[in-house]
Amino acid sequence: MPVKQLTPQHLAAVDLGSNSFHMVVARIEDGHIHILDNLKEMVRLGAGLDKKGRLSEEARDRALQCLKRFGERVTDLSPGSVAAVGTNTLRQAKNSRHFLNEAHEALGHPIAVIAGKEEARLVYLGVSHSLVDEDGKRFVMDIGGGSTELIIGENFEPLHLRSLEMGCVSMSRAFFKHGRLKKKNWIKAGLGAHLLLRPVRRHFQKVDYNSATGASGTIKAVGKVVQGLGLESYDITLDSLHKIREKMIDAGHVNDLDLPGLKADRKPVFAGGLAVLIATFEALKIESMQVSDGALREGLLYERLGRIQSEDTRLKTVSSVQHRFQISQKHARRVSKKANQFLTACEKEWEIGLDYQEILHWACSLHEIGLAVSLSGYQKHGAYLLDNADLPGFSYEEQSWMSLLVRCHRKKISNKLFSDLPYKDQKIALRLVVLLRLATLLHRSRKEETAVIEKIIPGEHSLTLLFAKDELLNHPLQLASLEQEAKYLRKVDFDLSFFS
Repeated sequence: MPVKQLTPQHLAAVDLGSNSFHMVVARIEDGHIHILDNLKEMVRLGAGLDKKGRLSEEARDRALQCLKRFGERVTDLSPGSVAAVGTNTLRQAKNSRHFLNEAHEALGHPIAVIAGKEEARLVYLGVSHSLVDEDGKRFVMDIGGGSTELIIGENFEPLHLRSLEMGCVSMSRAFFKHGRLKKKNWIKAGLGAHLLLRPVRRHFQKVDYNSATGASGTIKAVGKVVQGLGLESYDITLDSLHKIREKMIDAGHVNDLDLPGLKADRKPVFAGGLAVLIATFEALKIESMQVSDGALREGLLYERLGRIQSEDTRLKTVSSVQHRFQISQKHARRVSKKANQFLTACEKEWEIGLDYQEILHWACSLHEIGLAVSLSGYQKHGAYLLDNADLPGFSYEEQSWMSLLVRCHRKKISNKLFSDLPYKDQKIALRLVVLLRLATLLHRSRKEETAVIEKIIPGEHSLTLLFAKDELLNHPLQLASLEQEAKYLRKVDFDLSFFS
């Protein structure tokens, strides 16, 4: 099992959105979250993507300077107490890996890129904790800079998740170029949004939900404009959205826009977000929508608190995947226990931190997933499945690490398989691979019993196993497997020695 963390006094969540970066800092008391600080900067990361899908130097500099300021606020927080994620723009950016290394250094804490469905799940988690409990299903919507998340859930559990490639930044860039707000721009934007909504429209129309809630910047801004214009007392309605659109058409240009409650830094992307919201109201036949204070960053806080309190979403995900792909949980636990034995002996010498220990555990739990496809080369099938599956609770990076470990857990391996990792991570990846390979090798007979190891001695590029007297003679299959394994590992410049 993953190592349980001590509950810290403070947690922080950082959302690297396509339009703005947000950070919240909270105090933990009796298992409850109390927000202490809230920081926001309009970075416009999505506007920094060029035609080749690369982040411009200007956008990177803006982002890194912002993260340095955020980092000053959380410099004293312990490792694991800051949850930082990148969303749509970093999912798209082709040079995101280099940026993420720099961003990690600027913030002082690791940053993960999450999939659209994972973003939707976390948004729902944040929103549901901010609302009064109610019976029945609820619809939740979040318009970000580059994507829009649509969720149907009940209580704290999301049931249907969709992430669409349209947001306030991307739609504004596509349909309201140079700040023009003419009627023809709105017609084109509406058609574009309706086309993206078409594949999910009927599904969401069929669900009988009791309330609709919107979260994050665009919808909050719309709510303030609705209030400022006196269009509705509380909620957002389609009629109020149409009236705002008419006022924007009358203005003709962003520079001439004067709407009460609309901040200056929101103006350049407000039209794109409003077009998405109008199209969603029309396509899904939404009558009214309330505005939530909770969103992705609050969801991150509750997710991180859940991990600390042994309510880790990843546990449910792994159990579900094991059931779906008929993975033997008994054998997975057996392999994980053996890998943990090796890990305990090596973690100090090899500097294997908590995050990597968890990755090793998850890889042990799912290393046989590829058998659902074929016995032949099942490590390759498993790697593909882990790279491409929707795994709630896991980031892209975590899935990539699990995929690598599963790909390399048996048969021949090559240094080329590690080449996509940053140089500093290649050594730790090989060490984790060695531990997983040995754990699966020693349980090849799928029995609890293995040859008794009396001592495990890690070296910089080596591992020595001292078995009890005659143990290898009494386990000829394990001896033969170790001899073959030593040959495999020499190909990646690693020395495996064993004695009895």
